[in-house]
Formats: sequence, structure tokens, C-alpha cells
Amino acid sequence: MSARGRRGPLIASGVVASLLIVAALLVVRFAGSSSASVSEPAAALPAPASPAFGIPEPRPLGDLRHVARWSTVTRAVSVRAAPRANARPIASLDTQTPEQTANVVLVEDRAEDGEGGLWILVRIPALPENRTGWVPRSALGASEFVRTRLVVDLVGLDATLLADGRPVFKAEIGIGKPAWPTPTGEFYVRSRIRSLSAFYGPLAFGTSARSEVLTDWPDGGFVGIHGTSEPQLLPGRVSHGCIRMRNADILRLGKLMPVGTPVTIH
Repeated sequence: MSARGRRGPLIASGVVASLLIVAALLVVRFAGSSSASVSEPAAALPAPASPAFGIPEPRPLGDLRHVARWSTVTRAVSVRAAPRANARPIASLDTQTPEQTANVVLVEDRAEDGEGGLWILVRIPALPENRTGWVPRSALGASEFVRTRLVVDLVGLDATLLADGRPVFKAEIGIGKPAWPTPTGEFYVRSRIRSLSAFYGPLAFGTSARSEVLTDWPDGGFVGIHGTSEPQLLPGRVSHGCIRMRNADILRLGKLMPVGTPVTIH
């Protein structure tokens, strides 16, 4: 065979070998790429955004036996004997007290009328004592809550403030003389007033209680709790119906007793 004849098969064999090598390289490269794509982890996802606010765990309201609710009178309104607009009016409420402070009422209950209107049973500063009546919810502001109660003992001549049912304050007092007795019953603190004069001491609380004797007094004979310029008279029956305390005691009470506090006088 000539040299040219022998070169043909050699070239063909070389081409085939080259093609096999290229194919093998491609297989290895493809396999390597595939293995890398499987074994390499994907890029980590970003962390979730922090919530704008957290929802706290629900908590029990606690013991409600010592909680009282009150509201501000936001418009002049008639107090009615039943929770409906055509019920008999028994009193009226203004938005301010005689001392020009916001008028407040103690909330006792609630009910709906036949048309779905909401009515609130409130304790009112009117004679006869311990009176309650109904006003539309729309005449009152937001509800406020207190956990205090003042208990006035006319026999023991002392006053005790309870917080969550426990005594946190006690002081000797002066009360009304026999001719002008301090009224008894369930009332509440309507206002807090800085000193009007030295006679009333440095601080006074207005209450919803009213004298049943001094009805012709200015502003209707409301009963207050205040200091005194005559501490030597306490304890005793020394007033026209108001409850007097020594000035140091009324200032101490002022730090503990908020407006809306129920007052029991017995």
C-alpha cells in the first residue's frame, strides 16, 4: 500500500479519536455543572420584616368588685325615670358644677330602648338623696374608671379611703351639727377645688351629696370635703353638713382620691 493510501485511515482514526475526546470532555463538563447546580445552596431569602406592632397576650381584667365608672356630662340633658325619650323627667344635668368645674356622674347601669338607643343609669346630685335616673349615652363623654371608695363614719367621726377594697388612708373628721346633719347614703366626688379661703383649708372636694336642711344656701347646699382653719375642733359635730379634715389630712387625701370616687356616708 502506498503512503497516501495508508494516511487516509490514520486521518480518519485521528478524527474519530478527537471527536470522542471532545464528547467526553462535554459530558464531564455537563455532569460537573449539573452536580454543582444541585449541590450549591440557593441564595438565602431575606429575613421577614419586623411587625409594626405586637399583639400582647390577653390579660384578665382582675377583680371588678372595687371598680367604679364615671363620665363627664358633655351637653345639658334631662334625667328621666326610665330609659326612653318619652319617660318622665326627674332632674336636669348641666355641663358644669356650681364651682365651674366639669360636671360628672357616677355610672350605675345601661339599657337599650325599643329603638336601639343606648341609655345610661347615673347617680345624680339631686334631692332626695341617693337618686338615680337615665340619660342618653350621647350626652356623656368617655367612661373613666376608679378603684377607690371613701367611707365616712358619722358615729366614729372618721373617714377611710379604700383602694381595691383595702384601707390606704384614715383621718378624724368634723361633721354636721345636729341642726344641720351630714346626709347619709351613696354619693361620689364631683370636683376637686383648690383653696377658696383659709376657712376651707388648702383643698376641697365637691360631692354629689346635698343638705336636706340648707336647701336655700347658694348653689343648693352641696356637701363638701375640705380642710379647716380650726383644727382644734376635730373630731366633732362642728359644721353645717360638710366634712372637715385637718389640713395635713386633706392634702394627704388629695394625693390618693381622684374625681369619680364613690362616697359612702353612714
